Amino acid sequence: MEILKVQNLCKTYGKGEAKVDALKNVSLTLNKGEFAAVVGESGSGKSTLLNCIGALDTPTFGSIIMDGQDLFSMKEEQRTFFRRRNIGFIFQSFQLVSELNVEQNIMFPLFLDHRKPDPTAIHDILGLLGLTDRRHHLPSQLSGGQQQRVAIGRALITRPKLILADEPTGNLDSKNSQDVIDLLTQASRRYQQTILMITHNNNLTASVDRVFRVSDGILTDLGGRANETLS
Repeated sequence: MEILKVQNLCKTYGKGEAKVDALKNVSLTLNKGEFAAVVGESGSGKSTLLNCIGALDTPTFGSIIMDGQDLFSMKEEQRTFFRRRNIGFIFQSFQLVSELNVEQNIMFPLFLDHRKPDPTAIHDILGLLGLTDRRHHLPSQLSGGQQQRVAIGRALITRPKLILADEPTGNLDSKNSQDVIDLLTQASRRYQQTILMITHNNNLTASVDRVFRVSDGILTDLGGRANETLS
């Protein structure tokens, strides 16, 4: 089942001599349950791609279809509502609410959407993340790796159509980085959760289903489990 279809996506910043083509006719599709990674150097366009897919930035040209809905044919208010219901985000800097404990941070997207948390779902996610015994801890009482686990739980709780992970291991050491990738892989398998992750670390792509590379705004599909291709 196709969850995401990006067609001929272009993003241009500036005009004249200051013009920068950040994305050049990018096209890709993702099916339900796929865990895909986009690799590329800083400035290659991978963050711009993620921001456009997440409806945080507006493409100059092209279309993004998510679960049959054209994101940029929607009015802004409708698109904001759709994003809140259907797209989960995991950021490099965690972005947890310092005054809320682990459990409350995970449930926070539901509160924003005026939805009642399912205790069974909360318990299941805490177990998956290995945070059951820390459910009442504040972010300041957690390690960096634990904080990123909370951020993963927050993205999972709404069961979104797509999770976008923006350098989710960027602030972590190698062990915690691998732990985060393992958790994302487990989430993809257990919940049939579609995940698109950007990273500059080729070593973290061994277990994903598909790998894309962005270079100078051009996307190349490297195929499935293509870690050897990256070296």
